[in-house]
Amino acid sequence: MSRIGKIPIQIPPKAKVEIKGRKVFAEGPKGKLDFELPKRISAVLADAILTINRSGEDAEAKALHGLSRAIVNNMVKGVTDGFTRKLEIQGVGFKAAVQGKTVNLSLGYSHPINYPIPDQIKVTVEENTKVTIEGPNKETVGRVASEIRSYYPPEPYKGKGVRYSDEKVIRKEGKTVQ
Repeated sequence: MSRIGKIPIQIPPKAKVEIKGRKVFAEGPKGKLDFELPKRISAVLADAILTINRSGEDAEAKALHGLSRAIVNNMVKGVTDGFTRKLEIQGVGFKAAVQGKTVNLSLGYSHPINYPIPDQIKVTVEENTKVTIEGPNKETVGRVASEIRSYYPPEPYKGKGVRYSDEKVIRKEGKTVQ
């Protein structure tokens, strides 16, 4: 039995979960999400407890069991509480601003970078350098954060660039003249 897959999922009162065939739908105050279960995985909803079951004992079925349970659990957490990722921009003249459905980044290039914000994702900027990404889907929030970071990852000599708020950048010593 998968250690993660066998843990039941508690459905909070403010979330609504439905199972229609192979699809699991979750709805809550933060949004709506859905996930199609793999072939050998099934879901059972009883009272406010959702359990994920598998048919088969091969390695692929075991792996999909834990994966499916983790994705459905993240869906339930996402529609009730949501997920956040914070980025910090460091460097002279580096800044960010949100205009409509795009994030405008000035990262020392000759042109501004315009990143379109996906649906269900909310991006806020404080002090021109602190970017907060919020949304119900954990995967989308992480992808948006990593794409914004990829425009100018932190460099090891001066520490300039876009970094996660909890990221530690290992600094290198520059060249020395003898």
